[in-house]
Amino acid sequence: MHAIHVTRHGGPEVLEHVEIDDPTPGPGQLLVRVGAAGINFIDTYLRAGRYPSQPPYVPGSEGAGVVVGVGSDVDTDRVGTRVAWCEAPGSYAELVTVPAARAVPVPESVDDPTAASVLLQGLTAHYLLDGSAHPTGPTDGNAGDAILVHAGAGGVGLVLTQLAAARGIRVITTVSTDAKAELSRSAGAETVLRYGPDIAEQVRDLTGGAGVRVTYDGVGADTFEQSLAATATRGTVVLFGAASGPVPPFDLQRLNGLGSLSVTRPTLADFIREPREFIWRTREIMDAVASGALTIRVDHRYRLTEAARAHTDLEARRTAGSLVLEPASAAGRDQK
Repeated sequence: MHAIHVTRHGGPEVLEHVEIDDPTPGPGQLLVRVGAAGINFIDTYLRAGRYPSQPPYVPGSEGAGVVVGVGSDVDTDRVGTRVAWCEAPGSYAELVTVPAARAVPVPESVDDPTAASVLLQGLTAHYLLDGSAHPTGPTDGNAGDAILVHAGAGGVGLVLTQLAAARGIRVITTVSTDAKAELSRSAGAETVLRYGPDIAEQVRDLTGGAGVRVTYDGVGADTFEQSLAATATRGTVVLFGAASGPVPPFDLQRLNGLGSLSVTRPTLADFIREPREFIWRTREIMDAVASGALTIRVDHRYRLTEAARAHTDLEARRTAGSLVLEPASAAGRDQK
């Protein structure tokens, strides 16, 4: 099969399109022909060595496709069914093995690029809203909480905004361009701000000086200080990514003077470890997409051979919404 191979850490240029042996499903695994593979910031962190990874390896962990084989202890009735996943290393390929217990059925109304984009970003948004923090909408005549979402036009940002706005939570986002601002507003953001040194001041003005109950920061180094300054007394800063680089070492004593803030650095794996929680979160997200209540915007589709360009575009913040790679066998093309 054809796949993307990383033999050393580095920039997008280390993503090589090669031919390697087909994988074989082991006990409890499915063999899936990949229709589309999701591209996420964590893939760039692993490629660059920012997060631990051991070359050589095939990157990617998310995708959607058709089951073409099964390992032992797996019902053969699953052959021919469509599934999506977010925990299958080696997804930048034409074939991948997926744990059967973590393969999510894909409704007929949801296409492969959408299914390949929904789980990692959708589940991340789901646990951010219902796990790492718990902002609430209007209750008993009280106004709902206000939240700040950095990178509001990114894949997670668009999903998180939709989920929060549907609950009546007031959403303020940050973006870098007019086009991204429009995307963020269409997802339900009440106010969209441009990145800059006065973000916290603007957020305070918008909230009567109080600040937001929760700030969701997937950008990291460039926005963290603004996140702290924009968050209300006893509020929470949820740091869930580092698109601009990791946050430098931080003196926890500062949280006292900033208003008894809490800062958390969660990861998705800890919020889907238990089978019951995994099923609950995936079912809510996939059902919302199938019903049209949640829109997954797939703006960029690349051929498998264009993996390096996809990573370059993502890291340069030239993209909005979700990105996918499509093997030659899929009917995909770059729609930039």
